[in-house]
Amino acid sequence: MSNNMIEVKNITKTFDDFTAVNDFSMNVPKGSIYGLVGVNGSGKTTVIKQLAGVMQPNSGEVTINGLPVYDDAENKATFAYVPDELFFFPRYNLKKLGAFYANMYSTTWNQSRFEALITLLELDPKRPVNRFSKGMQKQAALALALSTCPQVLLLDEPIDGLDPLVRSRIFKWIITDVADRQMTVLVSSHNLKEMDGICDTVGVMKSGKMLIEKDLDQLKAQMLEEKISGDMPPTLDEIFIHLYENAGGGSNE
Repeated sequence: MSNNMIEVKNITKTFDDFTAVNDFSMNVPKGSIYGLVGVNGSGKTTVIKQLAGVMQPNSGEVTINGLPVYDDAENKATFAYVPDELFFFPRYNLKKLGAFYANMYSTTWNQSRFEALITLLELDPKRPVNRFSKGMQKQAALALALSTCPQVLLLDEPIDGLDPLVRSRIFKWIITDVADRQMTVLVSSHNLKEMDGICDTVGVMKSGKMLIEKDLDQLKAQMLEEKISGDMPPTLDEIFIHLYENAGGGSNE
């Protein structure tokens, strides 16, 4: 039986005559934090939307916990998705949104966690969320997602607009959930410095394809042997640049 919570097998997604994702495969082990990295336009968001079940691939297979996600409401209830572009109901404040989520995730919603998170993040529960700054809206979305106590957390560019203190607080909650509940996390980002100290495994995308997917420590050891950064362990930034400069069309090898 596979230990992977998320499995993507040879998916392709096209829009008219443009291929956004091409024969893409990915495996995310249960209880891990996986970083999907690539330049803007490489296909990261398209992959995550298919994982979230809001978009269907033209071909290939996407499963979470061994089950398909598209049109499967029961499976979708086990994960939370925070997109890069957020949407909130007009005039809803965090108190109303919390009540809405509590109804949607009736078996897993943790009200005390929600209250602790919005207090920690210093968010006003009575202020309409559409009046929050972009960074505050991202914090609100993350607080709501974490309060559903998901088995899988899908994050698309989650740290854009967040200051270092808030990022630290959010990731501390995420890492604790991974350790305590074996939550599985997929993070898509182009902020490689932040991803470097967080992820267990990375997948590097280029032009809709997977260049490489590997345990981050093993990848660093491999790159150190190749001396891409001299005698010092390479950063994820240095690995990323090296792979992009030396890769062709991309593969899953």
